[in-house]
Amino acid sequence: MLRLVSFILFLAFGINLANANDDTYTPIFFTQAEVLDNYTTRIPFKLIDHLIVVEAELLNKKGNFIIDTGSETMILNKIHFPDFYEYQRKSQETSGVIQSIDNSHQRRIKEFALESLKLHNKDSDVIDISHIEKSKKIKLLGIIGYSILKDYEVFIDLHLNQITLTKVDRFGNKLNDNIYLEKIVDSLPFNLKNHTIIVCGTVNNQKVKFGIDSAAEFNQINRKVNRKVLKYFIPKRRLSLSGAGNKKIEVLAGKLHRVKLSKTIYFGPMLTVLTNLNKMNEAFGTQLDGILGYEFFAQKRTIINYQKEKLYFINYPLNTQ
Repeated sequence: MLRLVSFILFLAFGINLANANDDTYTPIFFTQAEVLDNYTTRIPFKLIDHLIVVEAELLNKKGNFIIDTGSETMILNKIHFPDFYEYQRKSQETSGVIQSIDNSHQRRIKEFALESLKLHNKDSDVIDISHIEKSKKIKLLGIIGYSILKDYEVFIDLHLNQITLTKVDRFGNKLNDNIYLEKIVDSLPFNLKNHTIIVCGTVNNQKVKFGIDSAAEFNQINRKVNRKVLKYFIPKRRLSLSGAGNKKIEVLAGKLHRVKLSKTIYFGPMLTVLTNLNKMNEAFGTQLDGILGYEFFAQKRTIINYQKEKLYFINYPLNTQ
């Protein structure tokens, strides 16, 4: 798949990253986080190109994590955690970041603590993603994906450049209802296929199926989609992109017009690349016509509730200038 969060209050992610028989508790500190209550934490982020990046410290190393709803698990960068690499080779590829990623290893995280909220026995993939680090000129410690985010309602706000994580129960109900100051103005159901958020919509009145991916720097449209859809993809130039599998591909970039997800949820022209999604569809076990990434979140302040399989939207403030 194409992709190519210090306040006084902090968010502590505790991960057991010692040897397999060592119970040492080693936390990751997200030093810019603001704890709102026992169930909710707000994390400011920075945009590196079109990637949502949070700042963190782990084992005396300060660096960055990418927030990636398209990634199946939490990923640690082998370059910064070499001692954790040869732990358990995965029997299957890891999906996310550009497409499937092979040659990955897996580390069981004993505890992942978000202040008073704790997750147990989570898997983390250990992969060499140094090429993303070099291309973005940041110290990239890893990627936070679906396996961590799914237990929270996730508000991705590109207006305030912050993410709000709110603990939910198994039915998707927030443990504290008084979270958002802004009014939710619309919603949209989605289907969750494995870890992929899938929404149905139209382009030029033709039915299409999109995946939602916060780490897709550009929207994507499948070159094999209906020609009536491609009629509203206006190409501009060619781009060479790379991702976590360190594989480069050349794509045609332009603007995609007339995207609608419902009668009330529609978009202005979005920067999109034309590519072949066959391998991604195979890896994710889906059949998608496209991916909605940064351009989607730039136009819609979006709340993701994985348990309810629903997206909620909050309006951007009106520009009065």
